[in-house]
Amino acid sequence: MKHNAAMLGQFLRARRRNLVRAELGMPRTGRTTSGLRREEVAFLAGVSVTWYTWLEQGRDVTPSRQVLDSLARTMRMSHTEHVYLLALAGYSPPHSTAEPTPVTVPADVQRLLEACADFPAMAVATDWTVLAWNAAYESVYPNIARVAVADRNFLWLLYTDSYLRALIPDWERTGMYNVASFRAEAGTRLDEPPFADLVARLLQTSDAFRTAWESFDIDTMPSRERRFHHPDVGDLYMEQHILAPSDHPNLRVVTFIPVAVTDTADKLRVLVG
Repeated sequence: MKHNAAMLGQFLRARRRNLVRAELGMPRTGRTTSGLRREEVAFLAGVSVTWYTWLEQGRDVTPSRQVLDSLARTMRMSHTEHVYLLALAGYSPPHSTAEPTPVTVPADVQRLLEACADFPAMAVATDWTVLAWNAAYESVYPNIARVAVADRNFLWLLYTDSYLRALIPDWERTGMYNVASFRAEAGTRLDEPPFADLVARLLQTSDAFRTAWESFDIDTMPSRERRFHHPDVGDLYMEQHILAPSDHPNLRVVTFIPVAVTDTADKLRVLVG
């Protein structure tokens, strides 16, 4: 099983420092730093301080599933965070590497995008490279067709393109949310290109990304309602859905369906022409 000791240690340190003593029923101390001490986490999880310290230090030791489950309970991890912790320790199936990260979309996925003529849709690789989109998507975000191919990655654009930033009213919160989702999806592949290259570029370029990345949040990206503010037609309210084609494991299709009780569908028709 693939075990990434360094990333496991970083994740445990970040989660420990984010713990709130009161939520764990522990008394306050005179410490100015947040979170719990290593000794306290080890005690609550029922593991030795030395063993837990080695885990945080990224030493090449292999924790048992029981130890990891106990740490997840102690640290009040969500289901997604728990799964991520297990993946770092090698206790879940690795991400599919049977197919390389695609550079173009298959014909059937392209037909799907074109069939979604009434609402924006795009196809992205698992490293969030935007591979294709339909006319409705480009009408909402025209810069997608103008940026250099090397920069056509949604996470990169989210933190570097001022047009996309203005399009998203809750940009800072959305950025944190997307970074947490990207980390969760990348999992143990974060130390492999193109994931590592993208993160390195963003860390050098964006302070906001650095803040989000160093929080070590982990989350999924469920279907949810989104609001965008277009400079020509105003607010657009759409439900975001992410589809994973079973025969293309390294692709995601992201769709934005107009919310029925709004005038978004009419505004999209105006934009698309």
